[in-house]
Amino acid sequence: MSLRADASQCGGVVVEFEPEDVREARARRARSMPGSALIYLRGPKFLIYVSGALSMWGDRMWHFAISVFLIELYGRNLLLTAVFGLVVAGSVLLLGALIGDWVDRNPRNKVAHASLFIQNISVTVCSIVLMLVFSYKQWIEQIWDGWLTVVCYTVVIVLADVANLASTALTIAIQRDWIVVITGYNRGHLAGMNATMRRIDQVTNILAPLAVGQVMTLASNVVGCGFILGWNLVSLIVEFIFLSRVYRIVPALSIKPPSEEVDEAQGEADAREVLALTEDNCNISLHLKEITNLPLCFRRFRWLLSTCKDGWRAYYRQPVFLAGMGLAFLYTTVLGFDCITTGYAYTQGISGSLLSLLMGVSAITGLMGTVMFTKLRKAYGLVNTGIISSCLHLGCLLLCVCSVFAPGSPMDLSLLMPYIDTNSSSEAGGMANQRQKHTYPLRGGSNLPLLPDRSSIHWTNNTVLFDNVPSGTGPASYISIILLFLGVITARIGLWSFDLTVTQLLQENICESERGVVNGVQSSMNYLMDLLHFIMVISAPQPQHFGILVIISVLFITTGHTMYFLYARKAKRKRRLDT
Repeated sequence: MSLRADASQCGGVVVEFEPEDVREARARRARSMPGSALIYLRGPKFLIYVSGALSMWGDRMWHFAISVFLIELYGRNLLLTAVFGLVVAGSVLLLGALIGDWVDRNPRNKVAHASLFIQNISVTVCSIVLMLVFSYKQWIEQIWDGWLTVVCYTVVIVLADVANLASTALTIAIQRDWIVVITGYNRGHLAGMNATMRRIDQVTNILAPLAVGQVMTLASNVVGCGFILGWNLVSLIVEFIFLSRVYRIVPALSIKPPSEEVDEAQGEADAREVLALTEDNCNISLHLKEITNLPLCFRRFRWLLSTCKDGWRAYYRQPVFLAGMGLAFLYTTVLGFDCITTGYAYTQGISGSLLSLLMGVSAITGLMGTVMFTKLRKAYGLVNTGIISSCLHLGCLLLCVCSVFAPGSPMDLSLLMPYIDTNSSSEAGGMANQRQKHTYPLRGGSNLPLLPDRSSIHWTNNTVLFDNVPSGTGPASYISIILLFLGVITARIGLWSFDLTVTQLLQENICESERGVVNGVQSSMNYLMDLLHFIMVISAPQPQHFGILVIISVLFITTGHTMYFLYARKAKRKRRLDT
């Protein structure tokens, strides 16, 4: 008989009693709560999150600060910034496949430690050089008729480029390889870790430049360099310890599949044995002898070219090739929160404080995209998540297209009609002048950043780049700029969800032995399409050209999503055939 029945028969008050095993289980759970938290804090996921946060924070601070430092060093001229951007983009474009191949060929711990060491030491040495240049600039300019200054500029750009290449290698190793192994190839856990890493990236993307910007503003550039130097040294030690611990507690990280180099070498040996039996063996042995007689530098160069060619071939034959290409096409756009879009907004009368608020809102929508990705993936699957994200991204960008033709837009349509006669040109010019009365041409032609780093936030130095913009006036209508930023901000939900989708597709569908080289080529493609976006801006730098850039950007983004739709159709057809 139950305790409730006994109480009711005795006329007493009914009291609920928990069974003994339930009480013990609850007490056990309560006692184990601190233990569970401690296990998680010492587990591989948390260590990767902390290591990634430190690395991303340092990267964001450095990418922001180096742009400001180069502008300050060259008399607030953008030449050094443009050269630095070209060197960074060109080096990753050319060396991406080699970096990925190096990641594939070496043990995971050695790759992570070497990349981490090279990156942080390069930034540290570069910071020291910058501190010396800022402190003794006048004295340095008098040595060797000013050539020592050129040497210092070259050293700074080369060290910053080396740091960026090492950061690329570390990103490929940790975020494209280690995470997959740590999650045990579980798709749900992999999606969760990818989304968390992206949320960390979004937060540091806002806070890190603000932090170092405040240090540089309140103190000086020298103090800013010292702050970055100290951060990198501390970060180097902490990340090294954390990554070493992750490598120890996850045994699967120490196991890498055999490189295809061994199989290829065995295949070549077998082929040579067969060919040796033919009557052409003399010609073949002569050809091999000619190759071995080449100088070592030529053989190394030949091997580098062969590695790059094999890397691009491996990228092309991947089943997710179209999805990766689609993601790369999204980099050819001016519809992001780099200093090109924010600089255009500044010419339209938007203040720096409002721009900072808009960037904060964009960070929130980016975080919403990561949350949406995890929920859509659980409900509809990974491929369908990409389709939904693509449609959402394109739908929001239609607002940006509408902004081109909305009231307040400075777009000069006469640029699209070169065949008009002189009279109509003068009339169109008069109309354009009327529409341009709310735009602010930038004097000297040196106030538009040509090659900013896409991964950092530059609005805090817009007061430097646009300090001669008239204040106190504004456009006749804010409808155009409102539509533009409404589209850019809301589109980030679909953008980051789509980015996470393609990232996980690459992680799941690329074999482990080619994971590094394929992701290296993917980085090269991203930088290549990013260069096209800079060339677009250089070709049409005026505010009245921005509408044309918006339309071209939307066309590139549409092409990228079309490539993904083709991949999704192919993947679904293959799945139906397999079932």
